[in-house]
Amino acid sequence: MQIEREHIADYNQSQLEGHQRKLSYWTQEVAKAEPIIQKLIDFQIAIPSWALGTGGTRFGRFPGGGEPRSLEEKIEDVGLLHALNRASGAISLHIPWDIPTDPQAIRQLAAKHGLRFDAVNSNTFQDQPDQHHSYKFGSLQHTDAAVRQQAIDHNIEVIRHGVALGSDSLTVWLSDGSCFPGQLNFRKAFDRTLGSLAEIYAALPNDWKMFVEYKAFEPNFYSMTVGDWGSSFLYASKLGPKAYTLVDLGHHLPNANIEQIVAILLHQGKLGGFHFNDSKYGDDDLTVGSIRPYQLFLIFAELIDGMDARGMNHAKDLGWMIDASHNVKDPLEDLLQSVEAIQIAYAQALLVDREALEEAREANDPVRAQEILQEAFRTDVRPLVAEARRRAGGALNPLALFRSLNIRQQLIGERGAKTVATGL
Repeated sequence: MQIEREHIADYNQSQLEGHQRKLSYWTQEVAKAEPIIQKLIDFQIAIPSWALGTGGTRFGRFPGGGEPRSLEEKIEDVGLLHALNRASGAISLHIPWDIPTDPQAIRQLAAKHGLRFDAVNSNTFQDQPDQHHSYKFGSLQHTDAAVRQQAIDHNIEVIRHGVALGSDSLTVWLSDGSCFPGQLNFRKAFDRTLGSLAEIYAALPNDWKMFVEYKAFEPNFYSMTVGDWGSSFLYASKLGPKAYTLVDLGHHLPNANIEQIVAILLHQGKLGGFHFNDSKYGDDDLTVGSIRPYQLFLIFAELIDGMDARGMNHAKDLGWMIDASHNVKDPLEDLLQSVEAIQIAYAQALLVDREALEEAREANDPVRAQEILQEAFRTDVRPLVAEARRRAGGALNPLALFRSLNIRQQLIGERGAKTVATGL
């Protein structure tokens, strides 16, 4: 299904008086309002294909109905999100869950919805029905060269699919590691993984990037071969200038200082992108900003500072993507909430008085530094975010319009109440 423009226009008109009243403070009092609105319009967050259906745990899964049954329907769902918020203009595919049978037709469908293809993601953390060798004991690190070659070939196949769709980056996340002491020779695992990644890197087109994603634990709990930002940075540095570290907010040990991590990676020119989510304990894949909104703001504060220091384009020079999965929420509603949380944190971070903050730092004044940051964080920037959506052609309140149009019920009517999206 598609959302007609008149539905959005009629909804916005009904909400316009209240919106303009909230916006008036910004337009009359704050000089930064217009530049921030434009940056918000430009800023796009990719939607992962696997987040469009209900997630689940090893204990069970509770599909909500109307889930996308094919790649075409996944693109249509991201098109719905983008029509509502005008900030979800890209989709990230996971292979082999999303192999296109007709790449040209898929590109045309995506273009119809105003979408491009973000990073393509490989999958060597599961055994597929038609593969010859198992990844039970690893993929790119495996002791058996045949298993490693199978994983290498899969990643190169993913690159080919990405080229056909117009993508320009590959994300490699490995579940490789060990569950028990003594199971793995750490040095050999590192060398085998590096050698395998080097073969994949050699297959990258000249204008592509490789994102090496890390994770502290799961599914292996004694060691992970790419277990932290340092190991990812090491791999990326050894591979070459097209390789970068990718930061997933849920892939750290509890209380990790992610803002410091991104600052250092940016400073070294090796931060490639983000998977946004939130967590209470570990890789919980919760709605962005639902647990630690202040940390999300602090991360953006470092991102803006580091990107500006390097003369980078906020919208284009890093990969921005959500990576979430829920068993109890409507997936599309969750994604609307996540995109808005990212926009809010970004806008708040743009408000930080950089000059005053640096003066406080140089003067060793932690009280003043804290006040500067918290003043920006405590500012309600939702009117700016809503105005950016309105000017771009989206809804002032995407979630409210999603519900008022009964979009989930319409999807159930089209697809059925028992459909289950492909993927995890």
